[in-house]
Formats: sequence, structure tokens, C-alpha cells
Amino acid sequence: MCQDCGCGDPEIVPVEVHERLLSANDRVAHHNRAHFVEHGVLALNLMGSPGSGKTATLEAMARAPGANRKLAAVSGDLATDHDAQRLRAAGIPAATITTGSACHLDAEMVHKALHDFELDGLDLFVIENVGNLVCPAIYDLGQALNVVALSVTEGEDKPLKYPVIFRNADAVLLTKIDLLPHLGVSIRNFDDAIARVMPQPRVFPVSARTGEGLDRWLQWLDEKRIRADL
Repeated sequence: MCQDCGCGDPEIVPVEVHERLLSANDRVAHHNRAHFVEHGVLALNLMGSPGSGKTATLEAMARAPGANRKLAAVSGDLATDHDAQRLRAAGIPAATITTGSACHLDAEMVHKALHDFELDGLDLFVIENVGNLVCPAIYDLGQALNVVALSVTEGEDKPLKYPVIFRNADAVLLTKIDLLPHLGVSIRNFDDAIARVMPQPRVFPVSARTGEGLDRWLQWLDEKRIRADL
């Protein structure tokens, strides 16, 4: 449980205090959003469980055939720089936001990290949130899009068990689909569960290992940039 916000638990942090924390966060998020728009950058809040394939998908995006999008990222981690190291090795400018005991990123953390990046010339800026399907759904970071990575190994019922994060998502990356032949699950069942909690279901089945599905996912991001006139 996050010691900063109490994860919305009124037994730990009173409701009115929690509301003030969110209000302060939203003011900084508004500033972040204006910063991204000013520089013509599409910002994504990439959320998901630990091991859902967030970092691997970003690595795959960097090496996708014909990839000419300029991408940078920050990775939220409680204690290590491992994910950012992987992203830099893949050619993605990246930094770590070390949260300590906090189970999510907030807008102020992202704001401070932005000072380490040159946003001019970037197409995409990905905020890789701390691995968690609960708290990251609550905090606005200034992003244009919320994306949830859900691995086929996590089980078909995850959207039903953690509906808030999926309800607030613009898209779901269904990752590790190369493992489907070895699992007793189906994409149809994932689609059905997501459709029950997501107002406008938008699912992109992808494999970071084989590259399957990445072209459709990247095309959607390109379309979002064009529509936003970034």
C-alpha cells in the first residue's frame, strides 16, 4: 500500500485529505499536458502488472520494421533502474523515476523527470508506470492516452477483477500472444471480459518477441498523433 496516498483507504488517509492530494496532482498534470502539447508530443501513460510486458513492448516498438518515430520514456520503479537500462540499450532515451514505497507515479514526479529530456523533435513520450493494476488508474500525469498492458499469462478475468484501470483506458495491449498455443486461454475470452468493463473496447494483441500485431498498434498511435495535430 502506498504510504503517500493510502490508496484511497479512508482508514489511513481521510477522504478530504486524499481529495486535496488529487487536486494538487491535477494542477501539475495540467501543466505537464500543456508542456507536451507545446512540443507536439503524444504522451502515453502505460500501466500494467509487473511482468505484463510493458518494457518489452517498448523495446519492440523501437526495433519494429520501418520504425521512424522518435520515442522517449520514463520508467517508474520502486528500487531499480533496470527497465530504463533496457530501454536505453534499445536506443530509447529513458530515465527512471524511483518511487521508494509509492505504488504509482504522480504528476509531480513526471514533471521533475521531464527536465532531463529534450522534447523538441519527439513523437511519443511514454510514462511507464509502476507495475500495479490499482493505484496508477487514479492519478492524472498529463498524458493524452491511458494504455493498459495485459499479458495473456495473467488470466482472462483480470479486467473483471480490476475494472477501474480498464474502464479509464483508451486502449489495451494484450501482450505475449506468442504464448497462446501453450495456454488454455483465448483472445476471444479476453475481448469479452474487456468489453464488459471498458466503454469503448480497443484491444491490440501483440507479441514483443515475434513482432506480431505491432504494426496495427503503431498505426493507431500515428493516427492519434495526426488527429491531435501534434
